[in-house]
Amino acid sequence: MQAGVWIDHREAVLIFTGEEGERTERIESGAEKHARVEGLSSEDAPEGDHRDRQFADHLDKYYNEVIRQLGAVDSIFLFGPGEAKREFQKRMATKGFGGRVVAVETADRMSEPQMAAKVRKYFRS
Repeated sequence: MQAGVWIDHREAVLIFTGEEGERTERIESGAEKHARVEGLSSEDAPEGDHRDRQFADHLDKYYNEVIRQLGAVDSIFLFGPGEAKREFQKRMATKGFGGRVVAVETADRMSEPQMAAKVRKYFRS
C-alpha cells in the first residue's frame, strides 16, 4: 500500500492507494499557532517559552498520530506548505520509518480531490 500525506501544522490529509482502491483520512492537530510576544520576533523570544513547549508537545502528539494512522504503508509521498513536511519527515526517521518516505515536495493548500490526483500521478510515474 502507498500513501500521500499533505501536512501542515494544523492538519494532515492522508490519501491511501492500493489494490483495495483509494481512501482519505483527515487528522487535525489541535495545535494553536505560535503565540508571539509583543515587540519580539520569534528569534528574540525566550528559548524556554512555555507556549513554544506546549506547541511542540502538541506537534509531537500530532505527528505520532499521523505515523500511527499510516500503519504498514510501504511508500509515503510527503507534500505540503511550510516546515511541517520536513519536521514530519524527521519524526518518521526517528521512529524508524524514514525509509518509507520516497519523496518530499512543497505544495500549497489544495482541495482533497487535487491532493488525491497529485498522489495518483506521483505513484503512477
